[in-house]
Amino acid sequence: MKRAQKKTIIQKNALHPKDTGSPKVQVAILTERINQVQQHLEDHPKDNHSRRGLLTMVGKRRKLLNFLRLNDKDQYEELINKLSLRK
Repeated sequence: MKRAQKKTIIQKNALHPKDTGSPKVQVAILTERINQVQQHLEDHPKDNHSRRGLLTMVGKRRKLLNFLRLNDKDQYEELINKLSLRK
């Protein structure tokens, strides 16, 4: 992920101008990285090292989403809809 991409993701999801580490921002960044690794794995299906990294990122995102769901239901719902994580 390029620095400019990451900056725009942070700006779109930040709670305030200097916010870079809130769970909402972290989930958005992880989602973008997960999508990139999924694209990579479509081209390189035998790349098991990247697959393991993908599973780690998915687990971390799941934990952050659980935290958000328990502590701020409104932000959780907004983020799920914005990133279209649920069907």
